[in-house]
Amino acid sequence: MPVHGLNSYSLAIVLHLLLFVYWLGGDLGVYYSSRYVLRTDQPPAARSVAAKIMHGVDMAPRICLVLFLPSGVSLMALSPYGEGVFPGWLVALTWAGALCWLALVIYDYTRGASAFGRVVQRLDLAVRYTLAAVLLAGSGYVFFAAEPFGVTTNPKWLAAKVAAYALCILCGVLIRRALLPFGPAFGKLMTEGSTPEVEERIRRSVRSCLPYVYSIWTLVLVAAVLGVVKPGTTAFG
Repeated sequence: MPVHGLNSYSLAIVLHLLLFVYWLGGDLGVYYSSRYVLRTDQPPAARSVAAKIMHGVDMAPRICLVLFLPSGVSLMALSPYGEGVFPGWLVALTWAGALCWLALVIYDYTRGASAFGRVVQRLDLAVRYTLAAVLLAGSGYVFFAAEPFGVTTNPKWLAAKVAAYALCILCGVLIRRALLPFGPAFGKLMTEGSTPEVEERIRRSVRSCLPYVYSIWTLVLVAAVLGVVKPGTTAFG
């Protein structure tokens, strides 16, 4: 392999690892901040600060989720295992699509409350559902086909990693749905003060998303292990 290819491959590995670290680390930060949002012994102002921290830190996992796919495609394109399977045009197309998706995510994050922001939210959801369906279908084909796309190195580990990523996308959508009551309830807490009913709505909303949060942590770790170990891979050449 030429020197410039080796350097590119190393940089792709570093980028993929950084996205993994900031994704999982950001999620842990959001989780830790949410504990303070739920603390009824704290004044509303303190809980508001915790909510702002939670919201700000949450931007890192959102970005990492989007960029994880094109960085993974780049990594495979530069890997001997992906030679001839991931051409340059596919890598470029994946990055272009991911950057467009990232623009939707950032707009939703910064201006989601506007009228156009709600349109962007629906577009973002459409992207997530479509992408998850396509990735799960593709990973299913790779997992069950004897030599998918002519690959003879047994890429079932990659199919499992892609499926784990697709499930992370779906878990993120389910977290959004679980948190729908949180905003109105927390707004009422800020304007009218704490009541048992408001506290219960906030607590139920946050706790209902925890199974999906734990699932994402597990799936991200599984994807990382699969990417490093590549179980079942046969020799290439």
